Amino acid sequence: MSTDNAQPDVEDESSLISVDGWDRIKHTERFVFLISVAFVLTFSYLFSRAPVISDVTQGYHGLTVTILIWSIFALGFNLLLGQTGLLSFGHAMFFGTASYATALFSIHVFNEPLTIVIVGMLSAIALGAVAAVILLRLHTVYFAIVALAIGQFLYFLASNPLEGITQGINGLEVDRTPLLGVVDLDHEYGGILGALVVDNLYLFVGVFFVAVVMFITRIRKSPYGLIFKAIRENETRASFVGLDVWRYKFAAFLLSAGIAGIAGALLAVNTQFAGVERLYWSISGDVVVMAVLGGLGTLAGPVIGTFVWFYFKGIVNGFPTLGDYWLLMLAVSFTAVVWAYPEGIWGMITDLTAALREPKTLAAKVKSRVTGGSSTEGSNGGDR
Repeated sequence: MSTDNAQPDVEDESSLISVDGWDRIKHTERFVFLISVAFVLTFSYLFSRAPVISDVTQGYHGLTVTILIWSIFALGFNLLLGQTGLLSFGHAMFFGTASYATALFSIHVFNEPLTIVIVGMLSAIALGAVAAVILLRLHTVYFAIVALAIGQFLYFLASNPLEGITQGINGLEVDRTPLLGVVDLDHEYGGILGALVVDNLYLFVGVFFVAVVMFITRIRKSPYGLIFKAIRENETRASFVGLDVWRYKFAAFLLSAGIAGIAGALLAVNTQFAGVERLYWSISGDVVVMAVLGGLGTLAGPVIGTFVWFYFKGIVNGFPTLGDYWLLMLAVSFTAVVWAYPEGIWGMITDLTAALREPKTLAAKVKSRVTGGSSTEGSNGGDR
């Protein structure tokens, strides 16, 4: 019997095993850790100093630190909405409260960076525990609106009645002392390390970014994460099988508040300032856009959405003439992406990579989107 027809089958099987192996590897915690570390170590260099690439992006190092901090904020928000299905329009209350707590503790008690970031996180968790008692009795739009109301209440409280403490619109200054009394955060490196990370402040923020990514990854893979998803899919059924839904929603709310608090505290350390504008409702709206634009319920999505947001705000905003319309262009881009891919930019990327494994499926999907029709071939473009 001839073996001429057997060889393609072996190659296809080998290819299939390779694809399946990659699918297993890319979802492991070790792989996520390595990717997040590699991202932190190369992001600033590629975006702001790498030949050719930085000429195209026109980025700068300070913006990369800001993007990492806001990515932490977006990841924390995504943990609540993407995993549990709770939409909050008041997450700025944790962000701003942690920023103020960091500044006040730095001024009146102790100003070591790691300590004040922990204080900021704990203050956000404490506020989250109080807010959760009110908010978790509500559902859908009522939850979102009351969260917004609580955030605005804190904003106006900090603006006027507590102006003697918060300094109102003038804000508070945060001294940046050496980390653990030894490591100067403003110290800049030379050589390869200096080319990659520039200074200790970037490393300080980067360590928190990696820690938050790994913490959320652990939650997503734990029984707790599965229960969060069950609540998001159908809260009634989750309660019918004996789960204490309120308790799990309370836990998700505190975890999200704590991560948002880390971001708020880090921003205070980075800018050496804490202002009342960080409690304003527009901050909550910004983080919603970042998470939805990048892709809800994913790890990479909020980071991508944050990058796109700040690229428009920090880079496109500076372009002659065109920069005056950066917010309009961002709104159009957001509408186009979410209209075509409700899963966001990351959903678009994963959909494309899955379809590339089957070129016929990709062609059918493109034809379907162009013609506005439906395609049987394109209906199974692969798992996201």
